[in-house]
Amino acid sequence: MSSPVRRVPPPLDSRLAPTYGDANLADAFAITLSEDAPDDAMALARAALADPPSWFRALLAIRDAAVRPFGLKTSAAMRRHLDEIGVAHVDIFRVLEASPREAIFGEQDRHLDFKLSVLIRQVDGSTRREAVVTTVVHCHNRLGRCYLALILPGHVLVVRSHLAAAARRFGARDGTRDGGG
Repeated sequence: MSSPVRRVPPPLDSRLAPTYGDANLADAFAITLSEDAPDDAMALARAALADPPSWFRALLAIRDAAVRPFGLKTSAAMRRHLDEIGVAHVDIFRVLEASPREAIFGEQDRHLDFKLSVLIRQVDGSTRREAVVTTVVHCHNRLGRCYLALILPGHVLVVRSHLAAAARRFGARDGTRDGGG
């Protein structure tokens, strides 16, 4: 069976669309939603992000060990900081804004700005809906560009895996899934 996750152009109906043009990375992946999937982007975001698999946690541990000497935030430091300041978050992702249609997460530091959108939209004017996960990164310096280059191959795998987990919970099961990639 083909993957329910497919690569799509970054959606122009996302609130992140104005930031695509000068981004160092702007990519998007989508799944077709089942009819009974919630009409709530935050619920879908939690399904995709809140409980990562053990292999992802292992990758984060490697990432944390590698970036610590360069002054980048570790995942534990991000969680702890968000908890301490009482900011809404899903795992390591700070909630920047949320509506039923789109949840936007992000982080900014001196090296790069990162934003992630989970958008629910209609498919081609039909009654079908899809969830689109878009990532946008703006690098500010050489370290940010090097970091992005190092994590980019893993980024695609991680996004596809997290979205596939959401598809297992909320994806269409009537043959309307696209393979693609």
